[in-house]
Amino acid sequence: MEKKIIQTTDAPAAIGPYSQAVLTSQGLLFTAGQIALDPLSGVIVEGGIRDQTLRVMENLRAILEAAGSGFDRVVKTTVFLTDMGEFTAMNEVYGTYFKESPPARSTVQVSRLPRDVRVEIEVIALVVR
Repeated sequence: MEKKIIQTTDAPAAIGPYSQAVLTSQGLLFTAGQIALDPLSGVIVEGGIRDQTLRVMENLRAILEAAGSGFDRVVKTTVFLTDMGEFTAMNEVYGTYFKESPPARSTVQVSRLPRDVRVEIEVIALVVR
């Protein structure tokens, strides 16, 4: 099995020893967790959980597109929240990206996320080769 590193300037650059995403030769794409970091300014977006979730999903869209995939090919997501009380608001934004055939999902509350954001999301998607 071989892997290809996926990288795009339309999503935040990795801030450590990891890749934005890795594509396997079998057509599985694994993204790194994305936070509400604006790819142009490098600043966390202002606002609440809805604004942060929107930015996270747009970062994921950029990575998916760079790999030749899209939200319609996502098979699994993991959502990390610092406050499960914000689940409903996050879910309303998240749901607009998965209107039909939503992926499997796990959602967990964590004590803290990088840069003190409220949400981080990672996905596994299919890429037709």
